Amino acid sequence: QVQLVESGGGLVQPGGSLRLSCAASGFTFSSVAMSWYRQAPGKERELVAAITDAGGITNYADSVKGRFTISRDNFKNTVYLQMNSLKPEDTAVYYCKAIMADTFRAYWGQGTQVTVSS
Repeated sequence: QVQLVESGGGLVQPGGSLRLSCAASGFTFSSVAMSWYRQAPGKERELVAAITDAGGITNYADSVKGRFTISRDNFKNTVYLQMNSLKPEDTAVYYCKAIMADTFRAYWGQGTQVTVSS
């Protein structure tokens, strides 16, 4: 059974940092590209960052380039999102996503709330 469990969200002041984690189980993590999405109130869910299965290629939304870094540890079956220089507009629920290479079925975590406010 595929499971994705996010953690690390919280309340942070503008300019601060947070590190999100997504622990994966139930599939061969090292064979699956992973991504982070976010959804702010009243807005559609959007892609924030993505990383290939071996971690060699990453991709970012323009709004987070230079501030966020996606990484993964294939020994710990975990993908991370380091968020620096946070802005109020980064406030959202952050989700990790996995798409199975054989079925192309997508799995989502339950999300973790990030609130950037003074």
